[in-house]
Amino acid sequence: MQSNSNITIRTAGPRDLEAVAGLRWQWIVENDQGVDIQRADFVRHFTTWARENAASHTCTVLVRDDTVIGMAWLAVLPRVPSPRALDRASGDLQCVYVVPEERNSGLGARLLDAVLNRARTLGLERVTVHSSPRAIPAYARSGFENSPRLLHTRP
Repeated sequence: MQSNSNITIRTAGPRDLEAVAGLRWQWIVENDQGVDIQRADFVRHFTTWARENAASHTCTVLVRDDTVIGMAWLAVLPRVPSPRALDRASGDLQCVYVVPEERNSGLGARLLDAVLNRARTLGLERVTVHSSPRAIPAYARSGFENSPRLLHTRP
């Protein structure tokens, strides 16, 4: 684990997308989930997807010097207007990842803070996350809590 110097947290730009795709690839391989596509094909598809979905999905990156070492995506979803709030939106935190050698250093918390600050700036009503069991304590420290009213199903 290195020191927290030379760290930048910022919105990903077009030049970061290949590195971010590489983090997504690394995450899947790290968790032994298997892959059904060649890495280069995945990177090409991922970067195209990111560009096509930039209006709804923003990636925040964690950068040490010039190397992307973490990412977090915030999907902003419009909600149905109500008489109390005509313009409503919620966020879904997706694809949060920090490279293994940088974990447990506080950098993940800083990345989450940056994304949640963006959510506040956007006036989002709530931000949800679907977490791995290992990451639940980190999300709880950042203010996420269980909700008996938030349900899901697999159609």
